[in-house]
Amino acid sequence: MAKPDLNQLGWFQIVAEERSFTKAAAKLGISQSTLSQAIKLLEERMGIRLLTRTTRNVATTVAGERLLQTITPRLGEIETEIAALMAFREKPSGSIRLTLSDHALKSVVWPKLKPVLRAYPEISVELILDSSFRNIVEEGFDAGVRLGEAVEKDMIAVRIGPDWRLVAVASPAYLDAHGAPGQPRDLVGHVCINMRHETAGGLYAWEFEMDGQALRVRVSGQLTFNNSYAMIDAAVSGYGIAYVPEDIVAQQIGSGQLVQILDEWSPAFDGYFLYYPSRRQNLPAFKIIVDALRMGGGERISQSRTLSPQSS
Repeated sequence: MAKPDLNQLGWFQIVAEERSFTKAAAKLGISQSTLSQAIKLLEERMGIRLLTRTTRNVATTVAGERLLQTITPRLGEIETEIAALMAFREKPSGSIRLTLSDHALKSVVWPKLKPVLRAYPEISVELILDSSFRNIVEEGFDAGVRLGEAVEKDMIAVRIGPDWRLVAVASPAYLDAHGAPGQPRDLVGHVCINMRHETAGGLYAWEFEMDGQALRVRVSGQLTFNNSYAMIDAAVSGYGIAYVPEDIVAQQIGSGQLVQILDEWSPAFDGYFLYYPSRRQNLPAFKIIVDALRMGGGERISQSRTLSPQSS
């Protein structure tokens, strides 16, 4: 039996993971016919059927699934070792893929990344913005930046931002028309602007605390977003009360466009953390990105610790 080609094995892995020749070919940057022919040759060389193809999708056979489980960690190790060899270059290079929220990008990550990317032009960074909780290993990310989620066990977690608060705000016009709530429970009688958690699919229950007393309040209103900046704009326009990160609404509060309410009930939450599998930490380009984002406290292994209640 002829030995399988390493490229063909790598291409098979991507087809099996994407469950689509079309998506895999786009990801690899090759034609679908070239990819299909390569997988056909791999199956002929091995003498076994690895994939079942229908008009709707692609699935691994029993043998194909076993091959996928065998080659995935080994190809990952090869990729890691090759990337580590890049340390011998004069300037670190490589591609880093991160998943994070828009608030994390604007408030913490982008200000710290800008000077680093200018200093290391051969490092490229792909930033995928969403508020859902992604499995960074399964989805091909090098690291994630989140709060309000349980970081997977044995991930390395690095603090990259300070603690911050969510604050309730409303426009002067709204408060003139409806009055201000005296305590969090009063919010059920007000028009509020909701935040939806994409992964869980549910609406965020607003969390408050004062003198050790914690409250979770489920609010209702005409509008629901998955983006804090959109919530702020809606609140300025008088569509109700919003509960948003304090740092990004400071300008509107200072200008009088919004009024902060229930201030004494707004607790501080953990800041943003960068989390990633331990095998990534020795790659030169990745280490530069981590060091640029780090905010004291060093690194620690996560024990499925909840960082804070919401992803912004």
